[in-house]
Amino acid sequence: MLTRRNRIGLWTATLLTGLVGIVNLLSAVTPNLPSRTEFLEQFIPFDIRAGGHFFAAITGFILLTLAANLFRRKRIAWLLTVGLLIVSILSHLVKGLDYEESLLSGVLLVQLLSMHSSFTAKSDRPSVAQGIRVLVGALLFTLAYGTVGFFLLDRQYTVNFDLPEALLQTLAMFFTADNAGLEPTTRFGQYFADSIYLVGVVTIGYSLFMLLRPVLLRSPALLQERQRAKEIVEQYGRSSLARFTLFDDKVYYFSPSGRSAIAYVPKGRGAIALGDPIGPPEDRKETIFSFRQFCERNDWYPAFYQTLPDDLELYQSLGFSVVKIGEEAIVDLHTFNLKGKANQNLRNYTNRLTKAGYQVKFYPPPISDRLLRELRMVSDEWLQSMHGAEKKFSLGWFDEEYLRECEIVTVEALDERLTAFANVVSEYRINDITIDLMRHRNSVESGTMDFLFISMFQHYKDLGYDGFNLGLSALSGMGETQNTPRLEKGLNYLYEHLNRFYNFKSLHAYKEKFHPRWEPRYLVYPGLAAVPDVVVALIRADSGDRLFDYLKPGS
Repeated sequence: MLTRRNRIGLWTATLLTGLVGIVNLLSAVTPNLPSRTEFLEQFIPFDIRAGGHFFAAITGFILLTLAANLFRRKRIAWLLTVGLLIVSILSHLVKGLDYEESLLSGVLLVQLLSMHSSFTAKSDRPSVAQGIRVLVGALLFTLAYGTVGFFLLDRQYTVNFDLPEALLQTLAMFFTADNAGLEPTTRFGQYFADSIYLVGVVTIGYSLFMLLRPVLLRSPALLQERQRAKEIVEQYGRSSLARFTLFDDKVYYFSPSGRSAIAYVPKGRGAIALGDPIGPPEDRKETIFSFRQFCERNDWYPAFYQTLPDDLELYQSLGFSVVKIGEEAIVDLHTFNLKGKANQNLRNYTNRLTKAGYQVKFYPPPISDRLLRELRMVSDEWLQSMHGAEKKFSLGWFDEEYLRECEIVTVEALDERLTAFANVVSEYRINDITIDLMRHRNSVESGTMDFLFISMFQHYKDLGYDGFNLGLSALSGMGETQNTPRLEKGLNYLYEHLNRFYNFKSLHAYKEKFHPRWEPRYLVYPGLAAVPDVVVALIRADSGDRLFDYLKPGS
């Protein structure tokens, strides 16, 4: 992690780069001091001095773009800024002997050179290569575009251009103050001249975007990495998310000791880990610290989604911020029963469906192809009724290879027609069972899902399990104290005002009727500035990049 001195240096370098960018833009469009101009006229031709104005403007524009990327500690942003500052110093001296602006650029240049070791964040190599190709191509294309245009459209101007003159005129558009005296005679001629600047700005902007992209992972985890992660999860997994860390949408970071693993999904600038690091407790601090350094080198914001409350102080000691994102409902199977007035509806559902001939059946793995086909029909019907698509990341999805290895619990009618199902997975070292997919047909008997849950509670209680995890109730239990962080209060506001679209409260109330204990879950993130990138990355990971389907109410 950066020292306090380095952080201050990074802040000042970022602000100073933005200031130099603004000064360059203002200086490029203001007239020079007459006395200095008269002195320069003796040595430097007008065209070169006018070109100095252009370079001051273009360096100012690009420096404003690079300022934020310097704060991200981008190595390529540092290289580009150093190069542009040298151009900036020379431009100010050439255009009007503006030594004040040159001195400001020089001070920043010295600071950046002294801080070179702080800029370690990498850019995406294929994107950098493409950005360089685009930049070179943009320059050639703009030159060709202007040359051919002036040659073919010479009737739109007071001058009839041949090819050499058209080439020189295109260059003059960027390197002279008056476009070498170009005079359009038609509106289209003016439009074409302006379009040269538009083409140049768009292509240069795109090339900068490509040069400054964070590292992109283009390949899934290797087979040996998945096997290694599976061994660690089986030995140290201790939450309802442990099995979901092994899905093929995850890649893995292994701690320096090799004993711990973090399952994460990189999307844009966010690297979202599912749950806490998995491994021995004594390895936790080093794993989190080294993962943060790894992410910073790749220009990513590290975040941990649905963490347990156990290590919050550790995260905070390493510079992370924490916000509560909901509560997980866990039914205590030792105490669960259907006695009492509060459970009368549950008893009624169970008795009525049992008398109607409905049965709950448990199918141990491996699951047959016939049953998988029936499950698929129910799943497709359910997805269609929800007007959405499969979620990923913190949940499973209908994948036959995955479901074949799970225990499947079904509700079947008297004619053996399957009406609802769920799949369950164990929590490894914790003696709990957790639920994943829960799906049913559009037309089912009232109370079918209650009947399914009650049957599962009793079944796994008889098998000796301690608890049954009903999953996360998003955004519940937040904003309940005066000391609640502002971000958590904001999430609580969403909970209150978006409920009519996404039924947060209804889901919480449904789980509450089984009388679970509620355990808090958290989002751990680097700081407030990272929140937008982290949220976008989390949505992309959860939706599998199907953002339109994700945002549909009820999906």
